[in-house]
Amino acid sequence: MTFSKTYFLAGHEVNRMGYGAMQLAGPGVFGPPANRAQCVEVLREALELGVNHIDTSDFYGPHIVNDIIREALAPYPADLTLVTKVGARRDAKGAWLPAQSPGEITAAVEDNLRNLGLDVLEVVNLRAMFDMFQPAPGSLRPQLEALAQLVQRGLVKHVGLSNVTHDQVREGFTIMPIACVQNHYNLVQHADDRLIDELAERQVPYVPFFPLGGFTPIQSDALSALAQKLGHTPHQLALAWLLQRSPNILLIPGTSSLAHLRQNLAAADITLDASTLAILDGIGASSRPSRGS
Repeated sequence: MTFSKTYFLAGHEVNRMGYGAMQLAGPGVFGPPANRAQCVEVLREALELGVNHIDTSDFYGPHIVNDIIREALAPYPADLTLVTKVGARRDAKGAWLPAQSPGEITAAVEDNLRNLGLDVLEVVNLRAMFDMFQPAPGSLRPQLEALAQLVQRGLVKHVGLSNVTHDQVREGFTIMPIACVQNHYNLVQHADDRLIDELAERQVPYVPFFPLGGFTPIQSDALSALAQKLGHTPHQLALAWLLQRSPNILLIPGTSSLAHLRQNLAAADITLDASTLAILDGIGASSRPSRGS
């Protein structure tokens, strides 16, 4: 089964295998990394290997990851699409706290601009910071209207949504064009299947966060056995499955390791046949809890 390796994000053709910068911070996405020089090297290697879509946020660190990106990559290549997020903040101990007021959103955009060294942000995702993994219902109109004002001021070009419900995505489209949606989705987390298909009809990218499971990585004996049989790593198969799940899926696996970076990016060259896809679909289904559990 063949698939396109590129898709359009905010009017830019990007490689569908991108890079998420969250792991460039210290433990718990807080504080500085153990080896800043290595983080710089990973970012530069990512671009050398064809990455032209990087996901970040100024609440990673906080501020530290954007500062590393600026050190490593500025002046930024013309074909690089940087996507950042607002809607959360960190306290002195690293806890994740909501920052959803118009004033907090404006301040976060200004922080991202300053620390990335930019005059305008290409894409800003509104992170609905109710829970780390599960979105909560409720209108996002005040937050999106605040971002719409920042678009009018010329500080932001495009707006996306992150950690949101299906209804919130629908509401978002009534307020402004939505450039992308970033939600929790992977081989074993399928809550957004219908949303992905609807976004594909609109030609809007869907960007899974934690595509490899996040803080609790995907682990499956069946996945490991299949990966060994095919000569790939389990994570490579999980990424390849996502690329073939839908053409509008863009991936942003993160790492601070050069070896893992190269392994992740190599997944874009894996083509899965129908029988392998069926096995992976079965692994995902067996790993998900049954209704009512």
